[in-house]
Amino acid sequence: MVVLVTGSAGQLGQSLQFIAPNYPEIQFLFYTSKELDITNLGQCKLIFSKHQPDFCINAAAYTAVDKAESEPEKAHLINVIGAKNLAEVCKELQTVLLHISTDFVFDGEKKVPYTETDLPNPTGIYGQTKLEGEKAIQNTWEKHFIIRTSWVYSPFGNNFMKTMLRLASERDSISVVNDQIGTPTNAVDLATALIQIILTDNRQPTKNYGIYNFSNEGQCSWYDFAQKIFEVNGISINLQPIATSGFPTPAKRPEFSVLDKTKIKNTFGLEINNWKGSLQELKL
Repeated sequence: MVVLVTGSAGQLGQSLQFIAPNYPEIQFLFYTSKELDITNLGQCKLIFSKHQPDFCINAAAYTAVDKAESEPEKAHLINVIGAKNLAEVCKELQTVLLHISTDFVFDGEKKVPYTETDLPNPTGIYGQTKLEGEKAIQNTWEKHFIIRTSWVYSPFGNNFMKTMLRLASERDSISVVNDQIGTPTNAVDLATALIQIILTDNRQPTKNYGIYNFSNEGQCSWYDFAQKIFEVNGISINLQPIATSGFPTPAKRPEFSVLDKTKIKNTFGLEINNWKGSLQELKL
């Protein structure tokens, strides 16, 4: 079985490379965004026709949430046109597409976890382009799994956990917002879930295509997340909670973006780690 991974230099791509040796039955093909530019349809066709992959995991994305507000064309090119290009080549070769989306497709107005059937209403360019990317895939190729996730962190790439650890080495005091609620997602857990979906679908192709939520279990604020990061790593620092209003950003964040994982757990028999336990296991 051949699985082609785009955006392999990012957090998820590197997490997939990390766990790949656990799955000798899969031939992974890892392409960085420099090696495979998903915004270039011709390049996509060339590489896909060469390898004829059974599955494609699209881990390539424009994820700079605030920067997207001033670079809407670039975000659209990668998150929408890139996603559509992959869906087109996957359709030509009957390749099943697994595409990563985000909790930012929601406005955060709810007070209970979001399900896959809740109406998206993004409040910024990043969320809007990710939603348009979902729609482009849905309108192009039926054999897709769109996985919405949230607050991704890992030992790889840039993320909140690594930022906190860096700041702790530079400062005595840090302020973190405590009124945005969501769920951290260990990218290695996400990568493992994607492989589980692939193995399940490969054994018994079904009509289970569509949108799924995946994050770790539980919920917290960014302040709670930071607190746990420092606790797990044995770091003593003056951590102060602040309101979102005290930390203005170009892009508005969802106030509440916890995702309901019932569908993915029931469909693929997944057991999902609590975010605290998963963070503990990842201790750097």
